[in-house]
Amino acid sequence: MSRVPHAPAHDGEFEFWRNHAQISLQPVAAPSILGLFGFAAATFVVAANLAGWYGDTGTPRFLFPFAAFTGGLAQFLAGMWAYRARDGLATAMHGIWGAFWLAYGVLFLLVAVGALTPPDPFVALGYWFIALAAITWSGAFAALAESISLALVLATLAAGATCQAVGQIAGVSGWRTVGAYIFIASAVIAWYTATAMMLEATYRRVILPIGKMRAPDRPGQEPRQVIQFMAGEPGIKVGQ
Repeated sequence: MSRVPHAPAHDGEFEFWRNHAQISLQPVAAPSILGLFGFAAATFVVAANLAGWYGDTGTPRFLFPFAAFTGGLAQFLAGMWAYRARDGLATAMHGIWGAFWLAYGVLFLLVAVGALTPPDPFVALGYWFIALAAITWSGAFAALAESISLALVLATLAAGATCQAVGQIAGVSGWRTVGAYIFIASAVIAWYTATAMMLEATYRRVILPIGKMRAPDRPGQEPRQVIQFMAGEPGIKVGQ
């Protein structure tokens, strides 16, 4: 039996629903401000340890709570708020790396209580870095449509994950050290990017450029106006 296609809605019916629709606006701050700061802090501190700047083999046992909450929980929450803000790139990147940092914290919690002993080389962790690198390289390509600074954060992060994957699977400490230094570079760029976004939100004009592709980016320029109330709980109803 053939299917009869639905007839298009009558213009009058369309006008009725449009005039009786209710629209609620609830602007949110850029979730990536929190996400990038959380990522920058956790990545810098852990990568500095991996690079040999401080600590010893037991140091990760003291770092895992901060990594889990700063890089994990804060970043994962930023990813979920980015989902609400319809920012697919931030949702994916903060969500996946926030989940990784939470898992990193759980892993070293188990190490701290003596339930696990990380092998060397840590091949399983290396394969996780392969997956993270692939996802992050995709994010870096997508970020080119938004800003150069964000693309650099993700490109260096993906490069660091790639080096860590090689180092963990092959058991070559040199690759892991190189990956740690690239992670530090990614953390510094993330800190700069988050700072620029925060300053723009508070001063209502561009303070630090981040190479935005579709928005004002020169210092002193005002960002595009958004639809929101100046004060009070945001929300508006159109029509009855």
